[in-house]
Amino acid sequence: MYEVEVKVKASHDRVQARLAAADATHTATVEQTDTYYDAPHREFEATDEALRIRTERTLEPETGTETRLTYKGPRIDDASKTRAEIETGVASHEQLAGILENLGFTPAATVEKTRDRYVINAYTVTLDAVDGLGTFVEVETELEPDATTEAIETAREEAFSLLRDLGLDPDEGIRTSYLGLLLDNQQ
Repeated sequence: MYEVEVKVKASHDRVQARLAAADATHTATVEQTDTYYDAPHREFEATDEALRIRTERTLEPETGTETRLTYKGPRIDDASKTRAEIETGVASHEQLAGILENLGFTPAATVEKTRDRYVINAYTVTLDAVDGLGTFVEVETELEPDATTEAIETAREEAFSLLRDLGLDPDEGIRTSYLGLLLDNQQ
């Protein structure tokens, strides 16, 4: 699958009002803990890849906790965070972390955030409050692994249009992941 994503740093107050005016559907409020790993056989920062274990607790509606392993491939364009993504559910964060660490993977950093998710058409708009970084707005959609370049470009342009509808400027887009921003803040 391809994840077509654009992200900007923004206050949530004005965006929430525009989401309400656009009849966006609020789908969930969640807390996420993402533990990112470095690989023993290559440097993910150099290859623009990521491997993480995400534990997500759904606060509203309260539905429990879910853990997923996610691989993110290199970004495929210079205007967004579009990349291939492979994800699967796992039973235990701790057991998976043990497997990875026994294989030589080492924890690089942990990112914690609270997210409010809304849906407009085929797009998810997420209002993120990221510990140590502030507030952000993400607009994303998913495409099948065999999506054409044209389909990816169209999805990206529609995401930019939705950002503008929310009163945000796509030219202020941030391509750096929360992990990258957090690590930059620690230096």
